[in-house]
Amino acid sequence: MPLRSATAHDAGLLRDVLLEAYNWTGEQRFTAERLAADPYAARYLAGWPREGDFGVVAETGTGDPIGAAWARRLPEDEPGYGFVAPDVPELTLGVLPGHRGRGHGRALLTALVRSALDQPRPVTRLSLSVEDGNPAVRLYASLGFVRVGRNGGSDTMLLTSPAPPAS
Repeated sequence: MPLRSATAHDAGLLRDVLLEAYNWTGEQRFTAERLAADPYAARYLAGWPREGDFGVVAETGTGDPIGAAWARRLPEDEPGYGFVAPDVPELTLGVLPGHRGRGHGRALLTALVRSALDQPRPVTRLSLSVEDGNPAVRLYASLGFVRVGRNGGSDTMLLTSPAPPAS
């Protein structure tokens, strides 16, 4: 499965992946219209990519999208659901239907963490929000994310990755 960096051309894909992430239960709790009107959802997408944003896209061998993972710093006065601090990017991860359960989420998340460390100013902490009952919590925990807070029916999780080697 090829992985590549997310670009401005991926804004539509990121919107589709965010919708899948919001509808992780398999039920359509959110429509594209409702997602577009949600100010919290807009924080993950508006103006993609802004300075400091980074992400990865997984594709099939023929270039069709499988999923994406991306991270963005959010200000304290406009936090996301998994907000920890303004200097801690919050990540979004999703795999499109028909491609789940094959390790693509793990590959995307691992690549995103690697990309975080490869940024001009290496990012050593990432946060996320995961709703109660979402099986993805096992993936997050297996990669070192730990629960650091609670927001409604969701846990806020934080990954503190090892610092990159000194140059």
